[in-house]
Amino acid sequence: MKFTSSLIALTCGLLATASFASPADTERIQKSYEAAMEKWTTEMRIAATPEQRGTVLAARPNTTAYINQMWREISPSLAAEWTLEPAAWIIRNSNGLTTTLANGSTAPTFTKEADAIRKAVEAHHMSSKKLISMCIALVSSQDPRSLTLLEQIQAEHPDKSIQGVAALGAAMLLKSLGENPELLRKRLSYIRKSIIQSSEVVLDGTTVAKLAEDELYIIRFLTKGRVAPDLIGKDSSNRPLSLASFEGKVVVLLFWNSSMQDSERILAITSELEKKFHDRPFAIVGVNNDPLENLRAMRADGTLTWPNFTDPENTLAAEYRVSSWPLVYVLDGERKIHYVGTPGSFVELTAEALLADIKAPEK
Repeated sequence: MKFTSSLIALTCGLLATASFASPADTERIQKSYEAAMEKWTTEMRIAATPEQRGTVLAARPNTTAYINQMWREISPSLAAEWTLEPAAWIIRNSNGLTTTLANGSTAPTFTKEADAIRKAVEAHHMSSKKLISMCIALVSSQDPRSLTLLEQIQAEHPDKSIQGVAALGAAMLLKSLGENPELLRKRLSYIRKSIIQSSEVVLDGTTVAKLAEDELYIIRFLTKGRVAPDLIGKDSSNRPLSLASFEGKVVVLLFWNSSMQDSERILAITSELEKKFHDRPFAIVGVNNDPLENLRAMRADGTLTWPNFTDPENTLAAEYRVSSWPLVYVLDGERKIHYVGTPGSFVELTAEALLADIKAPEK
């Protein structure tokens, strides 16, 4: 009897804990994280020495801890519509977070949680009017299962405007699957649907019409096989810099900043890439939106050994329609695009293949 009473008490306690979760609790977590990140970003941008940057970098708010806290709040209640917003927040902020496995490889940290969220949307929320934020969050996941869910929402949701937002999200995710004619036709079809059905919908301060226009620009000018637009600006020493000046070289064009997730690791692998190909017709060119003083300090202390456009107002990033950092383009000697995506092994493999095609000058 005593055991039964204890079990009942424990069960009631767990149910009570789950029932206490509310939108106010999740909003508190989100605001706390945003305030911590804003403070850290400010400190990171004004850090002037390697020591200061190292100290601030080590104190970066623990995104994983905040996501775990948010997940504890919403996971018992995923069937409830109010969890859609915080669930979308989890997917957006878990993008880029990885865990090192026993064999040394890495894997996304919150795979199981993202799977549970997608299943909950499919099971309980396919007709919800609060799916817009989830549709945009699914784009950031870069997961084929998110594409499947977005395609289902754009086909089945009773609200035409939400269908259009999901169609735009599907078009954006299709970019990562290649650029064969069939995929291109599907992307254009989804973009057209988003413009017709959702042009006035505002997503994070930007209309669907503008986002769709950007996607059309990317298809026309920034896909594999196109000649990348020239960039003209200034480097960290205020000297003129242009992408065209690297003609004849394989170029890794990296859009980055010191506040992005995993910035230290990305700078390290970029430096290794430069060392590997330093005696070849090869160049790394950065486009950075940190304050100029920060960029100059990293150049002066040897953190950066490659040229960078300084772009604090995101003027150059806008020319390439960059919506998230980091982003890499690999270009051949004629500025033709051969890779678009995140830093990693594909960047190196693409650059190596292009360099192998460059014939050494005859003696």
